[in-house]
Amino acid sequence: MSIINSGDSMFGKDKKKKSGNNNIDSESNKSKQDKELGKSLEDNINLVKSILSDDETLVVRRFQNKFLKAAKCCIIYFDGMVNQLIINESIIKPVLDSNLTQDISANNLLEELQFKVLVNNYLVSSRNVDSVVDAIICGDVVFFLDGYDEALVIRANDWEKRAITEPESERLMRGPREGFTESLETNLVLLRRRIKCPLFKTEFRVIGQRTRTKVCVCYISDIVSLNILNELRRRLDDINIDGIIDSGYIQELIRDEPFSPFCTVGYSERPDVVAAKLLEGRIAIIVDGSPAVLTVPYIIVENAQANEDYYNNYILASFNRFIRTTATISAVTIPAVYMAIVTYHQEMLPTPVLLSFSASRQGVPFPTALSFFIMLLIFDILREAGARMPLSIGQAINIVGALVLGEAAINAKLVSAPVIVITAVSGILTLLNARMLTAIIFTRFFLLFMASILGIYGVIFGFLIIVLHLSSMRSFGVPYLLSITRITDHDGQDSWIRAPWWTMTLRPKIIAARNLVRQTVGKNRRR
Repeated sequence: MSIINSGDSMFGKDKKKKSGNNNIDSESNKSKQDKELGKSLEDNINLVKSILSDDETLVVRRFQNKFLKAAKCCIIYFDGMVNQLIINESIIKPVLDSNLTQDISANNLLEELQFKVLVNNYLVSSRNVDSVVDAIICGDVVFFLDGYDEALVIRANDWEKRAITEPESERLMRGPREGFTESLETNLVLLRRRIKCPLFKTEFRVIGQRTRTKVCVCYISDIVSLNILNELRRRLDDINIDGIIDSGYIQELIRDEPFSPFCTVGYSERPDVVAAKLLEGRIAIIVDGSPAVLTVPYIIVENAQANEDYYNNYILASFNRFIRTTATISAVTIPAVYMAIVTYHQEMLPTPVLLSFSASRQGVPFPTALSFFIMLLIFDILREAGARMPLSIGQAINIVGALVLGEAAINAKLVSAPVIVITAVSGILTLLNARMLTAIIFTRFFLLFMASILGIYGVIFGFLIIVLHLSSMRSFGVPYLLSITRITDHDGQDSWIRAPWWTMTLRPKIIAARNLVRQTVGKNRRR
């Protein structure tokens, strides 16, 4: 009987490797063969100890029943990964004190212990050595009985977990305050509390030959697109890596357009955000050890959305989305447009403004393009330094560093005052949409480069290149500009604006192709 249970097993199903895939560590894979346990207790103990050799945290505890001396038992686990109280109360004490008699058949003794003596809500059997070793590594307890070529895997893991708190990067004024943690089980519970539906399904996998990281795929079976789900399964099964430490590994390995600065796999640390996306037909990917839960497919309009938009009045939510969108476009284009005008198209400026800009550039040795590249790079350095420094001094470094460097650069005539102002404005606008930070930084430098060569025509040409690139992108088969190209359809009701809830009766067509109806509106309800 395999240690792998259906559906709810913590280990997931063993993936079938394609013949063309190369093993990460051939020596490690050779040592892992499909060995079966023997009937000798000592042989099984020595076999496990040989695989997990030179590890002082491995605990081997032998004991036997008071009434039946033939019932020689042993449990193996890693110290620090299990709850000693659970081991004592649900394993050792029941086996020691149980009134086992000679009447029990030798072939039925393990079954008697499994179903009548051991008290634990998770208890499965296994004959495979690799499965037993994996269970020990994952923090479970393995129970051996002399004379049986079968072991029992008992759930008793217990390690420190971070408390559920509000995510620092996704704060809001109205809405739930809970955030995901590094525990997969805790994160799954947070989602189940919000989606109390029997059609909410989970699929478990183990990815990483050395880290053996648990990955859970969540979806609502009657809403999700089967094409998207099957494509995600294929991409996850194709991952062949030695370790997964964070969901960022998975995000990069399964994404479309891997060389694009625009993200095609979303993530969030808020259960309410992920639950809302599941209800629209998207798929969530929970990675054990990471508080960031991935969601697919992910389209560009989601960058301008915040879950607080659905808790506030739709007028305010639409206005906030307009601000985020305008700020993102302005952060990318303002430096390039300014440089193109003052360098190539000075006739477009009113005379007083032109004279003011010219006066500010007196004595500056660098051209405007180089000044912008230097100041934008310094701004990104300050931002990165503030993010890496301790919280108590990070903000002070950002503020003082920007003021001191900006004032010193102007006084030393290294850059002009308008360049400092535009750099600061562009940097502040970037913070309104931190999820697009990578895309904003690289597209801003790209447009700045195009403007330095062709002026305003370079800005227009560069912007068209970006739009064409976005038009060609897909996220698991879904067009990246879905809500823009279908602005007149019901898909556009929740895009750059948020329509009133009573009008959003349908889900996105492509994402939730099998179940479009979100709600039915009563006759007296205003449409």
